[in-house]
Amino acid sequence: MLEILKARLQQGYRTTRYPAGPAPDLPPRFAGRPAIDSGKCRQGCDRCAQVCPTRAIQFDLAARKLRLDSGRCLFCRECERACEPGAITFTREHRLASSTRQALVVTDRAALPPAGIDARLQRLLGRALRLRQVSAGGCNACEADTNVLGTVGWDLGRFGIQFVASPRHADGLLITGPVTENMRSALKETYHAVPAPKIVIAVGACAISGGPYADHVEVHNGAAAVVPVDLYVPGCPPHPLTILHALLAAIGVE
Repeated sequence: MLEILKARLQQGYRTTRYPAGPAPDLPPRFAGRPAIDSGKCRQGCDRCAQVCPTRAIQFDLAARKLRLDSGRCLFCRECERACEPGAITFTREHRLASSTRQALVVTDRAALPPAGIDARLQRLLGRALRLRQVSAGGCNACEADTNVLGTVGWDLGRFGIQFVASPRHADGLLITGPVTENMRSALKETYHAVPAPKIVIAVGACAISGGPYADHVEVHNGAAAVVPVDLYVPGCPPHPLTILHALLAAIGVE
C-alpha cells in the first residue's frame, strides 16, 4: 500500500484542467472543424465530392459555394487532399457539437454551431447529469472515446456527469452507432424507460447520419430516426475533448 501511495505522489496531478485551464494538447493528426473557402475551389470539378465516402460534400451551383455536412463527415481528409489547396481545410477546432442538425453544415466563414440544450430543460436538470450509454450498432470507436472520459486524465465525474447502468436512473441517453434494425426497438424502449424530462445526445457520424452505413437496408441512418435528439457531436470518432465540450455545454459549463 505504501508503494502504491508513493507511486501516486510521484505521478503528480494528471487530470486536464480544461475548461478552467487550457485544453490538452491534441495529436498532430487531429482533424477538427472543417473550414471552407469556395473562392479557392475550382468550381464544378467535383473532385472533393467524388472522393467523399459519405456524400458529405456538395457544390451549390446557384450560390457557387461548397457545403460540407460535418454530421456526415468521417474526417478522413480525402477531400482536403483532392481539392484545390485551401478550399477545404480541417482546423484544430475541437468544438463541433450542435443543438441543431442544420448548423452542422459548414459553408464559407461559418460560425461555430450553437451547443447546449433547451434552457428550460437545463434548469430542470441542473449541473448534474446521469447518462445511459446505448451502443446502437457502433464499431466501438465512439464508445471507447466516451469511456476514456472516466479515466484520471479527464475525470468526468468532477463535473457531476456520470454514466449509469439503468435508464431508470438516467437523465438521458448518449447514443452511438447507426441504429441497426436489431437495435431499433431496444433503443426506443430504453428511451421510454428514462424518466422525463430527459435529453438525447447523438455521438459520432453513425449516430447522426448513419456514417459509412447510411442508407443500408439494415440501419436507420442515426438516432433521430427513432428518438428525438437534443445534441449532436460530429466525428468518426469524436475526440474525447469534443465529447467533453458537448457534455459540458449540456449542463451550461463551457
